[in-house]
Amino acid sequence: MTSQSRVVVLGAGLAGVRLARRLGELGVPALLVGDEEHRPYNRVLLAEVLAGRYSPDVIALPAPAGPVRARVTGIDRSRRVLVCADGSRIAYGTLVLATGSNPVLPPLRGLFTPDHVLPEGVHAFRTMDDCLGLSKAVRAGVRAVVIGGGLLGVSAARALAVRGAQVVLAQQAERLMERQLDPNASRLVRRHLEDLGVEVHTECRVRDVRCLGGAVRSVEMADGYALDADLVVLACGVSPRAGLARDAGIAVHKGVLVDDALRTSDPHVRAIGDCAQHDGTVYGLAAPALEQADVLAASLAGDPDARYTGTRALTRLTLAGGGALGPAGTGAFDLAAFGETEPRPGDDVVQLADATRGTYRKVVVRDDRLVGGVLVGELGTVGALARAWEGAEPLPSDGGPLLHLLTNDGGT
Repeated sequence: MTSQSRVVVLGAGLAGVRLARRLGELGVPALLVGDEEHRPYNRVLLAEVLAGRYSPDVIALPAPAGPVRARVTGIDRSRRVLVCADGSRIAYGTLVLATGSNPVLPPLRGLFTPDHVLPEGVHAFRTMDDCLGLSKAVRAGVRAVVIGGGLLGVSAARALAVRGAQVVLAQQAERLMERQLDPNASRLVRRHLEDLGVEVHTECRVRDVRCLGGAVRSVEMADGYALDADLVVLACGVSPRAGLARDAGIAVHKGVLVDDALRTSDPHVRAIGDCAQHDGTVYGLAAPALEQADVLAASLAGDPDARYTGTRALTRLTLAGGGALGPAGTGAFDLAAFGETEPRPGDDVVQLADATRGTYRKVVVRDDRLVGGVLVGELGTVGALARAWEGAEPLPSDGGPLLHLLTNDGGT
């Protein structure tokens, strides 16, 4: 295969590695290009590395040969080459952007030093280098403030707590993980964190990061209250890493715009994963990225019917359990959500809660069909529920099978 006909995948995260592997299995060689010095890894499991449960090697991805390490600074679409920081060029026939996302750094006073770097003790939490830097800094008794109470912030707070840090989590929204969980499930997550010693503040806006001698010393809230801090973790969300596409004149809105064939506005460029925006949505989750990689692999291998029409995959998170560096008795805490977790007027809702065991199960039924659900704690029923949801088949009117799905601990 000549360089002008080959597939080049830019980005060695979950989506890029999955695509390169699938293409290899289908007989389509692909060159994988990444800019991190580490082996490709599962970013979803970084919190478990921070918690001391896994070593970095455990979360490495089985990548195909390579990847080629290069920092790409531009896309020359007319010549179909990638321009690299060291002056080299990588030719492509089809380019796939799998560049992922960047952490959102909030507009806080004092967040950056005069030379535009984060002060000592302030960490984003997106890459392996971020994780290793935090791991090196955390120790028993260290005062840590996590800014952001979404999936990433909750995972980071728990991981730091099991490492013995004194953790405060500051969330601007009224509850934790408001994008994934309903209020009842969110309360259970909060209780779980508080049982680990995490101090949780919701509806709390951070205004200022205060430093002394180039190192963080405290975090100031909008009401003037200050939290002492040796470590600050920024978990304020992510934004699609679409700068290369935008600079090259490829259509970008929130992310790189793609159609059902995952084509961009350039017929020789595709995009998948966190950097892609499909049908108005930037998913920012692992499951859609992997689905897109599978669809695109089939398309590039010659399947004219390969189309991505949106995800129906289960979103599952296991908050890191205690590892070699964590205290005894801190087991994993499982969450799962699928479909629409908040009912519309006229929907039926079935909920089962066990306050003693800290478990919660809820499903939403619309027109005799399961349209969504959320589970916290024991996930024995999640497989059967997800299959019923994915199948979109009418449920029997007597409700018996639905109750069985909620209470039967088989079918994972």
